[in-house]
Formats: sequence, structure tokens, C-alpha cells
Amino acid sequence: MERLSSLLQIQPPTYGNLITVLSIDGGGIRGLIPATILEFLESQLQEIDGEEARLADYFDVIGGTSTGGLVTAMLTVPDENKRPLFAARDIKPFYLEHCPKIFPQRSIRGIFGLLRSVFKLFRGPKYDGKYLHDVVREKLKETRLHQTLTNVVIPTFDIKRLQPIIFSTYEAKKYPSFDARLSDICISTSAAPTYLPAYNFDTYDSEGKVREFNLIDGGVAANNPTLVAMTEVTKQIFEGNQRVFKEWALAKHLIEKE
Repeated sequence: MERLSSLLQIQPPTYGNLITVLSIDGGGIRGLIPATILEFLESQLQEIDGEEARLADYFDVIGGTSTGGLVTAMLTVPDENKRPLFAARDIKPFYLEHCPKIFPQRSIRGIFGLLRSVFKLFRGPKYDGKYLHDVVREKLKETRLHQTLTNVVIPTFDIKRLQPIIFSTYEAKKYPSFDARLSDICISTSAAPTYLPAYNFDTYDSEGKVREFNLIDGGVAANNPTLVAMTEVTKQIFEGNQRVFKEWALAKHLIEKE
């Protein structure tokens, strides 16, 4: 614990050589794959820095699309002590418990059952998303984007504006209309076309004006969020925003030259 406390002395990124970025792809139930890898990674870090070590302590930016956005939120949402509410080992059980209810499987009997399922696709998404909405709101509560324990980047796509909408911690601090609830962002980036309905919600800017979002799966814009996360980092570097640099710095885990 003493070692971890000493590591938490945050330095500006110019102090080290790297800004660390974790990117988590989309893929629905296949979120079990990154969940398993991240559980192993966190366990290895805990062997070095103690049981209280969490992945959010080691990455300046965590980006996730679709189901990866949900994993990102779970890794960075704070508890009452401003520590991660979930450990990486909590993510896999979450998927195993809730995915069968989010995507309930109905048996298809005979040719008529098959035809019925095909016709349903033309009527709208395969699942109503209600259970997903409820469980995500329950887990993430009222936490907003600016409250994450490290900087996050989560892509979505606005079907009304016909353009990608990228939610990032930096943008949330700069533009209040992007400081949405994490639950709303996660539901949006998980709304895969044909499987789950589009999700809409409103926020307010600094003048109290309403900003409307009508969003679907971030995978429509960027199923691999690595480039989106790197673009966000690069943008801040070129803007020369030293305040952001100081906030992003996690020099305890930056690789330094010997």
C-alpha cells in the first residue's frame, strides 16, 4: 500500500516519455475477451503494487466502443472514496450474469418460426434494450463524464446529425453539453443497429440551452477506438493545453529512460 501511495504522486506527462492509452474494441458478448485479458493484467499489476491497484491508475486515457465503452465506464466510475467502483475481475461476471437477459434467446421452431423472426427484423430492432438500460443505470447511477477517474473517450454516432459524436472527459470539462451521464453514453454506444434501438437524451450547455442527442452504436463510426483516442490526445498536445497535461499525467506508470 505504501508503494502504491508513493506512485500516486502525479507528475506532468512531459516528466515521462509516454502517455498511456488503453483501447477496448466493441463486439457485444465478445466483451468477455477483453474482460478476461484486463482481469489478468490488473492481477499482475496488483502483484507489483498491491491489492488496491486498479487499471485506471495506470492509463492516462481509456477508450472504448460499443461493449468496450461499457467496460471503459466500469473501469473508471468512482466510488464514494474516489477509487474505482469495479475491479477488472468484476467485469466478466457482469457479462455472464446480464448478457442472457439483455439478449434473450427464443427458440425458432420450423419454417414458420424462421419466417416470423425474419419479419420481425423489418419491424424494428431484435431486442427492446429495456433490461440493458435498467442495469447500466443501476451500476453507473448519476455519474457524469467529468467524474471519471481517468480520461475516457467513447465514440457514438448521431443518426439525426449523421455524424460521429465523440464523448471525452476533456470535452466534457470544456463543453457542458457533452458532460452527459455515463449511463446515457454507455447505452448509446451499445445500441447496435438491428439489435437494439437508438437512444436519445438531452443535456444543457453553459447557457441552459438544450442539446439533443439521438445516438447508436459507436462501432458505426469507430469499432476500434484506438485512433479516436490517439486523435483526442494529439489534439490536446497541439492545443498546448498544459492544464490538461497536468490532469492527464500519470508519471508513476510512464516509461522513463534509465
